Amino acid sequence: MSEEAYIYDAIRTPRGKGKPGGGLHEIKPIDLVTNLLEEMKSRHQLDTTQVTDFVCATGEPVNEQGQNIAKTALVYSSWDDVTVGAQLHRYCAGGLDAVNTVAMKIMSGIESMGLAGGVESMSRLGIGASGAAAGDAWVAMKSYGISQGLGADLMAQLDGVTREDVDRYAAQSQARAAHARDNGYFDGSIVPVKDLNGVNVLQHDELIRPTTPEGLAGLNPSFTMFNDFGHGDFLKFKYPQVERVECIHTPGNSSGVVDGASLVLLGNKQAGDDQGLKPRARIRTCALTGTEPTIMLAGPAPASEKALQQAGMATSDIDLFELNEAFAAVVLRFQQLMDIPDDKINVNGGAIAMGHPIGATGAMILGTVLDELERRDLNTALVTLCAGGGIGIATIIERV
Repeated sequence: MSEEAYIYDAIRTPRGKGKPGGGLHEIKPIDLVTNLLEEMKSRHQLDTTQVTDFVCATGEPVNEQGQNIAKTALVYSSWDDVTVGAQLHRYCAGGLDAVNTVAMKIMSGIESMGLAGGVESMSRLGIGASGAAAGDAWVAMKSYGISQGLGADLMAQLDGVTREDVDRYAAQSQARAAHARDNGYFDGSIVPVKDLNGVNVLQHDELIRPTTPEGLAGLNPSFTMFNDFGHGDFLKFKYPQVERVECIHTPGNSSGVVDGASLVLLGNKQAGDDQGLKPRARIRTCALTGTEPTIMLAGPAPASEKALQQAGMATSDIDLFELNEAFAAVVLRFQQLMDIPDDKINVNGGAIAMGHPIGATGAMILGTVLDELERRDLNTALVTLCAGGGIGIATIIERV
């Protein structure tokens, strides 16, 4: 039994600065999710008894984000009790993997309609709040694990990417995001976050700021301490040709730390028809792959190649590419390997400008590129992310 998996809607919160004083710091993760659940229900007058499952990704599934926040948020909301929930963790790939997981259940015929998305309150639960199996010293030594930021610097050095290159890309991301925001490109998908009194707390992405390459050039590298603290020596076991890593990634050309949540409604055609919904796009295919885990950021190109092969497509068949801007060097490598021009990738900016709420990002950027396909009247997009441990993920969507 085979069904098409359609995307009926994709919404998100604004991204708030991920620190005390940020626009969403006072909002609990469950309220970020519930805000979106209530919006999805009300804007489509959903009969929620027909939505079987909700898969929600988080990067730190502990404390306020722990113990299956998906089901807890459903119970806390006005949704019917029949919808179940699951929490998912695939590092930065989690939000898109949640979409793919629900899509595959629909394609198999096991379920007819489901929700996918993610949440991350990085101001309330910082990176590393849940600990890490990889944090054990022996595990790190045996797996040659280093700081992800230093991995980005190593990638840049191996690729011949300079500080000027990454700063140029970062300034472009900021300019594109500001242009998209100022022209209302995000307005249809952003759901303002409200407090318990129903007052809007944040209505726009908080991290976008005027930036120039010259201004970025004055920022100090972020990951020099890891280089000096032993990671630089340790990576020589894998890359003996590297005498010393030149650190070039800064807060200005790396993804921003933010809070936010995302939600995607998927279903087969009959389920959509039953609820009077018009499909916006369908999932053509999705792919996962693993790559070298010390750099750990090289997965988008091979995952995208795998997805394209599965779909019987070439890069020339894709109208827009959306790649999470974990670090500027990640995007520059992808462009070089896949021969993607500047005017087809991250055309409305990305995580360097707006931030990367780890569990939520994958579903967020899928919605962003779908909005842009519709705005430009284009047809196909490929969404991809790198993730810890060398994971790459990719999804191809097509408007209907």
